[in-house]
Amino acid sequence: GTGKTTISRLLAQDVGMRFQPISAVFSGVADLKKIFAAARDHARLGERTLLFVDEIHRFNRAQQDGFLPFVEDGTVTLVGATTENPSFELNAALLSRAQVLILRRLDAPALEQLLGRAETLVGRPLPLLPEAREALVASADGDGRFLLNQAETLYAIDIAEPLDPAGLSALLHRRLA
Repeated sequence: GTGKTTISRLLAQDVGMRFQPISAVFSGVADLKKIFAAARDHARLGERTLLFVDEIHRFNRAQQDGFLPFVEDGTVTLVGATTENPSFELNAALLSRAQVLILRRLDAPALEQLLGRAETLVGRPLPLLPEAREALVASADGDGRFLLNQAETLYAIDIAEPLDPAGLSALLHRRLA
């Protein structure tokens, strides 16, 4: 919920690269071979590929080694996202060819900005009293995706009066159960 995929997608767009996302949780060597082959085909046409690998730490060391020739020859520009410490989870050869950026959890003002954008998009404020809004932002614990999912839930329910913190908690806990 900090924007790793979005940042990668915007980077690819900004530098004119093809964006190819993949999740290490749901993909294996066969998927990577197809991606590398497609990236080579696109490279022949002058189109470079930014390969975004979510949860890259889930690939074992041998699978990580499989990226090396394609990164080295420029077939792909690799962006790997992980919630783990890359120094411990990525093999040294891959890590030596990487620049590590650390994204921190979103702070309360950033989360408030997300809610404001959601309200603008929907065209109405969330049905929350100020204290409940603060509680909602705090409950997200820096995760923008979680916050937006909670806001979507609130918009989907017909709420007559703005909720206080107890009402918000009761509603969301009931909806989660």
